[in-house]
Amino acid sequence: MKLANFSLKITHQLCPVNNPKISKEVLDFLKKLAKNNNREWFLENKDIFKKHEEHVKEFYSSIQLRLEAHDDIEKMKMFRIYRDVRFSKDKTPYKSHFAASFSRLGAHLRGGYYLRIKPGETFAATGFWGPNKDDLFRIRKELEMDASEFREIINKKSFKDIWGSLEGEEVKTAPKNFDKEHDNIDLIKKKQFIFVRNFSDREVLSDSFIDEIDKSFKIIRPYFDLMSDILTTNLDGESILE
Repeated sequence: MKLANFSLKITHQLCPVNNPKISKEVLDFLKKLAKNNNREWFLENKDIFKKHEEHVKEFYSSIQLRLEAHDDIEKMKMFRIYRDVRFSKDKTPYKSHFAASFSRLGAHLRGGYYLRIKPGETFAATGFWGPNKDDLFRIRKELEMDASEFREIINKKSFKDIWGSLEGEEVKTAPKNFDKEHDNIDLIKKKQFIFVRNFSDREVLSDSFIDEIDKSFKIIRPYFDLMSDILTTNLDGESILE
């Protein structure tokens, strides 16, 4: 564990911050932005946007502090409001939501956390959004060999009550050189391995929202531990890390 992360954890334990929360004004602003998604309106309201952006950034920073009490986080990234419209049919210049991701520390810790705040469409997500070619092949070979521990973790009631079922894009039948009749083909054909939890606006505005986010992220840990073990070893269980 890095000294900086250790200090953050100790500071959080000794001087816990009051429960931060998302204000109704944040959601109201995002609703207005969705209806007035143009540069003229945004420039007229940029000072208001900056105030809400800072408020939400503080909320995300509080989530990071809580994460660092039970995980090692390398960095938080809050995404910019500006959309990249170069290759999109939708030319509206701004996102009508706030979002941030939290990356785990080091090559031995895999997986990541994400939270989007949008009126009527807020969700937390966690898992593996875009495994590279080698990682995806390694996961599939592990599931081909034995998926019992994987299924045991994701089917545990306390896990499913929060995260529901495994989500993510998948191939139609089977990846190349994998048997489409394999008992674990439902897992093997996945290209992403993610879980999503949706929140209503009422939940987002509640005092307990940050507690629910932290509880959700905390319960994903056995899944991350298993996937990290898979992705840092070969099929014989030997470490591939230098």
